[in-house]
Amino acid sequence: MLAPPSFYTCPRIEAVTIDRRSLLKYAGLAPLTGVAPRLARAAGDVVAEKADYTLRIGTGLVELAPDHIVSTTLYNGQFPGPLLRFEEGRRVVVDIYNDTDTPELVHWHGQMIPSDVDGAAEEGSPFVPAHDMRRIAFTPKPSGFRFYHTHVAAGGDLNRGAYTGQAGPVYIEPKNSPGAYDREVFLVLKEFAPAFSRGGDMALEALAGSPLKDLQQMGETADEEAREKTKGFEVGYDLFGVNGRMLGHGEPIHVKQGERVLLHVLNASATEIRSLALPGHIFRIAALDGNPVPTQAEVPVLWLGTAERISAIVEMNHPGVWVMGNLADDDRRRGMGIVVEYAGQKGKPQWIKPKPFRWDYVRFGNASAASASPDETIEMTILKRNAALNGFNQWTLNGEAFSMETLKPSYTVQKGRRYRLRIRNASDDIHPLHLHRHSFELTRIGGKPTAGVMKDVVMLGGFQELEFDFVADNPGPTLFHCHQQLHMDFGFMALFNYA
Repeated sequence: MLAPPSFYTCPRIEAVTIDRRSLLKYAGLAPLTGVAPRLARAAGDVVAEKADYTLRIGTGLVELAPDHIVSTTLYNGQFPGPLLRFEEGRRVVVDIYNDTDTPELVHWHGQMIPSDVDGAAEEGSPFVPAHDMRRIAFTPKPSGFRFYHTHVAAGGDLNRGAYTGQAGPVYIEPKNSPGAYDREVFLVLKEFAPAFSRGGDMALEALAGSPLKDLQQMGETADEEAREKTKGFEVGYDLFGVNGRMLGHGEPIHVKQGERVLLHVLNASATEIRSLALPGHIFRIAALDGNPVPTQAEVPVLWLGTAERISAIVEMNHPGVWVMGNLADDDRRRGMGIVVEYAGQKGKPQWIKPKPFRWDYVRFGNASAASASPDETIEMTILKRNAALNGFNQWTLNGEAFSMETLKPSYTVQKGRRYRLRIRNASDDIHPLHLHRHSFELTRIGGKPTAGVMKDVVMLGGFQELEFDFVADNPGPTLFHCHQQLHMDFGFMALFNYA
């Protein structure tokens, strides 16, 4: 992501938290409303069209709980941003107003759209200037659960990028019904009040598969060669919520016995892997990242990397008042959960921790099918240079950190060819890998082959490797990166350019 001028300044570790008595003091932080549209900045025939949707980027307040009101940057003054429902294949026009003092980008995550409207500076998407606007148009595809979010770099500024509240769900209506269910519920998981710390542990027990010894050795060698022996900066959070409310402070999900509820779950975190469980209930996975899965397997726990989405059907067959929440006790107690309440049931919401469960993408694939052979294989090895950049870890692909000056590392692809990415992780971090403007098919992960699972983000475990294929069918500069904000800001990106 394009870095602001203060990219390597000292980390800003505070977040503004407001109680009700101080609320009036911050009344002036409401989004500006007097910015006139400058349609001359829009391109081509978009100028004369009427906008179907309007997004306003501005500072606002999120009331996670009565005593936890946070000031951050939002879409349309709310978190999450408004649910946008598009029709697959029907062109839409969106006006984006930027009421802040800094240029912004809105990325339409998971959609196969042109580079100039995708919302990534590395691909050539124009910024939305400060106190100005940009009108864009695109044809939404593919169908399913997508989302939109900011795509600016944060670096050492915890008031920028995905640390803010700039995220909102998108649902592109499919031409055919996704399955039988009674109703759908959208859940956006998000942390607030970020702060820097040294080091930290990731949920390494989340994923199936075992570490590879040669990758562990590479990681150990890199640590031994590091100038600084201390761990680099990581980000932690004080406040957690689902749909902008802490556990116990939002409206419960009201259900009836026998209902089939389709849950659309988005992990809108800047940095965290998230889990979700509902005691006494099972999730039947219908789609991953908006794409229907070949095998609708049932699981007791959902695991989501940053920017991943899961659509799962839950049959409400265990009456009571339950906590649907994160497995980590501290995170759940600080708000990462939501109450599910059956009709006619009262009492304190109950939580029962499920047995350990490892997330395995292979269970959702087609075990009897084989992926098509690729035309070319591209290998990448991920390596961490510990605390190499003013205390921040630097990330490299094949020994090279991404540069906005050179736009490298980069790879050249040809339209219509099928490419296999073989990615090896020589670090102990889980990396949620994201490819813009394309979907990819998992072909091998956790040491096992698979086929048919289409994704745009996939978690790669520590000291593991995976393979996925994509067809170069959407010409234009295409960004590949880790969706963990610290990782992409400090080197973990590459570009694919069409020949």
